[in-house]
Amino acid sequence: MIDTKQKILDAAERLIADQGYAATSLRHIIAEAGVNLAAVHYHFGSKEDLLDELIVRKASAVNRERLAQLERFETEAGSGPVTVEKVLAAFFDPMIEAGSRSPEFVKLMGRMYTEGLIPAIVAKHFHPTFARFTQALHRALPHLPEAELFARLQFMIGAMSHAVCGDRQVPTGVIGTPSAADFRRTLRRLMVFLSGGLRAPATPEVQQ
Repeated sequence: MIDTKQKILDAAERLIADQGYAATSLRHIIAEAGVNLAAVHYHFGSKEDLLDELIVRKASAVNRERLAQLERFETEAGSGPVTVEKVLAAFFDPMIEAGSRSPEFVKLMGRMYTEGLIPAIVAKHFHPTFARFTQALHRALPHLPEAELFARLQFMIGAMSHAVCGDRQVPTGVIGTPSAADFRRTLRRLMVFLSGGLRAPATPEVQQ
């Protein structure tokens, strides 16, 4: 039997994915979940806290698997750096698997993207993991000055957000929901694209 907290989270995920965070009220969520308002306040406190819990229940597992894969690759590499391709694989493969299993959550993240909430979500829930991967890429790309690598990682976040959450991948109701195969294919293409971009020589103005 699904407990009350799980019912609320599932209802919130469906509603926010369909109509967006701003348009989804707590009253909408409790009606969908079949619970009372007191239950939401008891388990989460506020709508913002509910969203945080909703992100954490999927993102935390993805981040744990990312770090586990990166650690395996670092063990295999010994004293040398992990290749760019393997760093990207450790970062994206867990996301691919999670997104393939839960297209509704991908759609929800698309709503967060269109409503401008992704930067705050990334800073709150993904920063420690991203910092760990930044270190790995710095070792893999010693020819890049720190400022150049940082700029490319910002480009990576932007490309990732668009690829995962852009209108072509997560529609607002006009285009059909992408299949797991579509999601996997898009992320694989993104990994190839990012590998080339990250490996490119530093821009001339940085070299001077």
